[in-house]
Amino acid sequence: MTGKPRCLGLLLAVITFSSVAQPQHASGHIAVAGSQKPVAGPAENFTGRVRVDPLFVADNAIAASAAYVTFEPGARSAWHTHPAGQRLIVTSGVGLTQQEGQSVQIIRPGDVVTCPPGVKHWHGAAPDSAMTHLAVTGLVAGNSVKWMEKVSDEQYHAH
Repeated sequence: MTGKPRCLGLLLAVITFSSVAQPQHASGHIAVAGSQKPVAGPAENFTGRVRVDPLFVADNAIAASAAYVTFEPGARSAWHTHPAGQRLIVTSGVGLTQQEGQSVQIIRPGDVVTCPPGVKHWHGAAPDSAMTHLAVTGLVAGNSVKWMEKVSDEQYHAH
């Protein structure tokens, strides 16, 4: 993905979300399940194996993108922020998340994690469980995420 805009919807979705504007579909549009190619979460933004299954990118109708993000056991994002915030809906497995200055929290299927705009945080799978969440991420001025340093093993295991 070198040289292309990043998009949490596409890369983390993604996590690294691309801000490519898509045409509006006045009569509606169905993106067939599985029709978009999954991508691996890039090593510079994740520890461990992460797969991003993009669902949609931001367009003129909605300034948000979405993707299913699957973290293998022990995998996690780097610290990051979102200028317009993000919502994560855990769909399977057990995960961990943390906002800067707070304790690591355990997340399970059905939990909804609210990541407020500009708040530094990370999320990923628990050490002994894979975890998948639906990530819906807002877009501001073509940006959806600001990546920071990786989460250390000490930070990850502090729960």
